[in-house]
Amino acid sequence: MSAITLHRQSRGEGPALVILHGLYGSGPNWNPQARRLLDRYRVIQPDLRNHGRSPHAEPMDYPAMAEDLRALLDEEALEQAIILGHSMGGKAAMTLALQAPERVRALVVADIAPVPYRHTQGHRQIIDALLALDTAALNSREEADQALANAIPETLVRQFLLTNLVRGAQGYHWRIPLARLRAALPNIEGFPAFAEPYPGPALFIHGGASDYLAPEHEATVHRLFPQARLETLAGAGHWLHVEQPEVFADALESFLQEL
Repeated sequence: MSAITLHRQSRGEGPALVILHGLYGSGPNWNPQARRLLDRYRVIQPDLRNHGRSPHAEPMDYPAMAEDLRALLDEEALEQAIILGHSMGGKAAMTLALQAPERVRALVVADIAPVPYRHTQGHRQIIDALLALDTAALNSREEADQALANAIPETLVRQFLLTNLVRGAQGYHWRIPLARLRAALPNIEGFPAFAEPYPGPALFIHGGASDYLAPEHEATVHRLFPQARLETLAGAGHWLHVEQPEVFADALESFLQEL
């Protein structure tokens, strides 16, 4: 397995903090949270493989993503970094911490658990709707939004997905490899098996209205991350950092200040 060079933003000065986005996302998704930290941290926001402006590559699984992140730390001349990840990015962050604990100063995981899920059907429906869109015939992003409204009724979800629709010389196209991501959904929903725990400090923040980190997952969290602290954002869903940015930032910064 060979690592790829991830496209990234790197700004600020201080201890390194790497922020990892979720499925269909990209590094800039986290700009509002990153801006709060730039005066105290060197914030690095990569696009994970097959996302954003990073290369498209096989395999699309967590060990490969962790290798990419190790390479990123090497390229940035960092022995260690604080790693924060949301959803798919949280699983990539946990995999790195469990594979190479010496590279992870501390871990922050946003609304995901180190367990396999069964949400594949919903993601398949989303990707199929995006693949069915005739991008070559589009004249505007608004047309795309209207065309997707029946299949994907949530406006905020459509707006997030449409950040991947870009305009080039030949018209609109998707910048992410949708068919590859669809084929990789079992890997993305899964999680590798690990015997040895990550011994460092860890914060798991989850939304009280989300089922991604449920009470039945807590034993697995504590087995693999024995120093884990769990915090709940009451009323928040899976997009907790977007729904409750101030509360999320307070929980994050309180943890970071203890390091």
